[in-house]
Amino acid sequence: MIENLDSIDFSKSADGLIPAVIQDNATLQVLMLGYMNKESLQETLTTKKVTFYSRSKERLWVKGETSENYLLLDDIFIDCDNDTILVMATPCGPTCHTGSVSCFNSQKTPGLSYLGLLDKVIQERIKNPSENSYTHKLISRGLNKVAQKVGEEAVEVVIAALAESREEYLGEMTDLLYHSLILLHAQGLSLDDVAEVIAKRHQEKTDKKSSH
Repeated sequence: MIENLDSIDFSKSADGLIPAVIQDNATLQVLMLGYMNKESLQETLTTKKVTFYSRSKERLWVKGETSENYLLLDDIFIDCDNDTILVMATPCGPTCHTGSVSCFNSQKTPGLSYLGLLDKVIQERIKNPSENSYTHKLISRGLNKVAQKVGEEAVEVVIAALAESREEYLGEMTDLLYHSLILLHAQGLSLDDVAEVIAKRHQEKTDKKSSH
């Protein structure tokens, strides 16, 4: 998270505005592009609601101030030239005024982004339990039951891989991933923790190659 706003160069544009790319923190889908000045960025950091400078309104503008489809701040990154920022946010609803998730309607959402979305949904079901939620019912039965279910799904994946169609195999693999994510949360972990391990292993392999 940005701590020192002086590291950002707002002087490169005559109006003191810099581009701000907004990305969904869970799915990594690009949601929109807006512009910020130093004041709107400070407001974003203070309120944790993404705030832009509206060139048409000529004032600070909180995304969602009318629709309540706020963008809740998760993190901010500065580019190498210190004149553009990437905002990681959690959307409270559709980002685009048309009702679309993203303002980039032609953008094809990467398939892996739905894995992040699934992880987010599981987390939400656990945090706000409902009697009709399968996720809540399973995790409420305890760690042993969740682990047992993952084992059952893993066996079904093996059987489908050897004897069934591609469609059935993919269906079983999807079920295994879903239940594995529930098991992660049952142990107080999430997909982010797995991603950190993958990143660490990747870096270790890269370092090993570069040292030879």
